[in-house]
Amino acid sequence: MLTGDLVRSRLFQRNGELQIEWLDGNNPHWQRTAAELIKLFQQQVDQPQARWQRALEGYEAGRTDYMTIRGLAKVLSDGATFQPVATPIDPVELRKRLFSRGPTFVTPDPLYLQTREKVLREAAVEYNVTPGQVEHILYADRTAAYLLAAAGPAWTSASLITRYNLELARAALYWADQMQVQIFDSFKDFWKFLKLFKLMFEATVIDGGYSIQLDGPISPFVQATTRYGRQMAAFLPALLLGTRWRMWSTVKPPYFGKRLTYYLDESAALVSHFKGSGEFDSRLEADFAQEFREKFGEEREKWLLTREDEVILLGDTVMIPDFAFTHKKDGRRAILEIVGYWHPDYLERKVAKVRAANRSDLILLVYEGVNLSRERLLDTPSQVLYFKHKPVLKEVMALVEAVAV
Repeated sequence: MLTGDLVRSRLFQRNGELQIEWLDGNNPHWQRTAAELIKLFQQQVDQPQARWQRALEGYEAGRTDYMTIRGLAKVLSDGATFQPVATPIDPVELRKRLFSRGPTFVTPDPLYLQTREKVLREAAVEYNVTPGQVEHILYADRTAAYLLAAAGPAWTSASLITRYNLELARAALYWADQMQVQIFDSFKDFWKFLKLFKLMFEATVIDGGYSIQLDGPISPFVQATTRYGRQMAAFLPALLLGTRWRMWSTVKPPYFGKRLTYYLDESAALVSHFKGSGEFDSRLEADFAQEFREKFGEEREKWLLTREDEVILLGDTVMIPDFAFTHKKDGRRAILEIVGYWHPDYLERKVAKVRAANRSDLILLVYEGVNLSRERLLDTPSQVLYFKHKPVLKEVMALVEAVAV
């Protein structure tokens, strides 16, 4: 991600709002600059990181837009793989060995007779390498010496500029206190990444979706401000996986000295690099949906099957059932969760969520092989239906008719 100094020149305030000067992907100047940077970066493969930095300094010399160039270069570096150089001697051990011999000089001094050349030569004999290798190994564990092993994605001018704009949007959240988000689809991906980045939230149901309050990096309730700010910024691409969303945040960038409103929604020309979930998590779910479509999916049938369209709020966590059945005429609904994964920790979490949900319109479709006995679910109002090889759809639909509300 970009550092604060690399975004400052592209942030401005207007009428109490924090706004971003996006990089224009249609501008020939920036298209050419991005292409030149990509080519320059790819030329550094198998070379030390320090050489890339020198090449970049040479490229930006004399240009007034150097901060944007550095930002584009940071995106390239972040997407690449730099690897430490393999050495026959541990650099830390070598430094300890040489530094213990005291100061050295290019030419001998009456008080210090040993020269740098002499110390390197003696170390080379001791370790059975050349003096040049000793000098190379001495700081080989520093990041400047790391080699560019892979240049990362197959960048184009357009994709580099698009990713740079995303990084600008993320960086603005470094100085947030609280963020308010409204989402209307892609619920599973949203909460998956919310959990991944360990963000604290409070959610409520709104018409067609959910409103989520997130505590930000400078909230009085959060102590590790820098770390939490990076987590919130890192999370932002998860919002872009949805097709309908809105985000408001109060931010206080040090450049402006006051709180500003930062707003984004799906109209922003931003593209996520996160990978969204597939349509189904397992073959079992895919087969269930396919069989339903074949047997009950015609327009003449009365039930509509949808995938993960409801979130059950459970305090600091959520439950997102696999499927929902909605009656086409009267609007009654039933939700269904398929339990086909056997790991004990997974089952414990699943049972705990079912108990917390306390929903009589929830159907648990349980594979017999997972060793989840009926006794463990007796204290929940949810309905349980076991299957041996594959779910019997006729039995499922009979239960849907019975429990839908």
